[in-house]
Amino acid sequence: MIEIQGLTKEYDGRRVVDDLTFEVRPGLVTGFLGPNGAGKSTTMRLALGLEQPTAGRALVAGRPYAELADPLRQMGALLDAQALHGGRTARGHLRWLAASNGLPERRVDEVLGQVGLTDAAGRRIRRFSLGMRQRLGVAAALLGDPAVLLLDEPVNGLDPEGIRWIRTLLRELAAEGRSVLVSSHLMSEMALTADHLVVIGRGRLLADSPTAEFIDQHGRTRIRVRAVDPGKLAALFGGGDHGFTAVQVDGGAWEVTGAEPERIAALAAAHGVVLYEIAVQQDSLEEAFMRMTADSVEYRAEVAA
Repeated sequence: MIEIQGLTKEYDGRRVVDDLTFEVRPGLVTGFLGPNGAGKSTTMRLALGLEQPTAGRALVAGRPYAELADPLRQMGALLDAQALHGGRTARGHLRWLAASNGLPERRVDEVLGQVGLTDAAGRRIRRFSLGMRQRLGVAAALLGDPAVLLLDEPVNGLDPEGIRWIRTLLRELAAEGRSVLVSSHLMSEMALTADHLVVIGRGRLLADSPTAEFIDQHGRTRIRVRAVDPGKLAALFGGGDHGFTAVQVDGGAWEVTGAEPERIAALAAAHGVVLYEIAVQQDSLEEAFMRMTADSVEYRAEVAA
């Protein structure tokens, strides 16, 4: 697994990663989330030994990545799908990686097939779309059949079929007992893919919990209510203090917080208000994430009046 222990990184006196501690455990897809500038990419570079920490350490299978004798067999990584030699073919790119790490050449064709690039294996990378480069980057990460995977924005540039493919692949890899750390800004995908979330803001740990628990803790639960006679419902909700908050929304519907559906239904029945919709609505992961990280956003555009 990946162990991040008190990890700190400073650039010119500015702390980009601040005493960060978390673990990426086997058998789970761990989503690594945070606003732009939160320190996600720096943390991943530190885990791969591409940057030296100011303090703390990052371990893979109990050791710093730079000390691993066979790194590609221990951890596969995708940081930048564009960082490829455009003059090489897809097969040529993977062949030199395999040779440099003592991996059998048969793995090259195996991973090309796994990511759907068999027919493009002989094409120059400069002619690849961003989505094809992403697939090639994933192939390189899988080349050593590693127990740990670290992927930065792997769905960037993929079409809908590709997004569904990477989602399925990540879940299958975790089901095999591997540790999978994946960063993404696509909250809808993280909601479908990640079992666990690590959320950071301004370099600090904000949350480390199962995905469902994160949504429950930081999202809102509200009850959507509509009645056969909207006027009666408006008079009921606006006519007194019932111990909950009711706000009128679209189409004559109301959103209620602070009360259970049973209580709302009983109140309506007692006042002769016939309801035809009463539904529990839970915030999405995106809504929970936005609410939780509101104070950690470093770059925020002005909203026109």
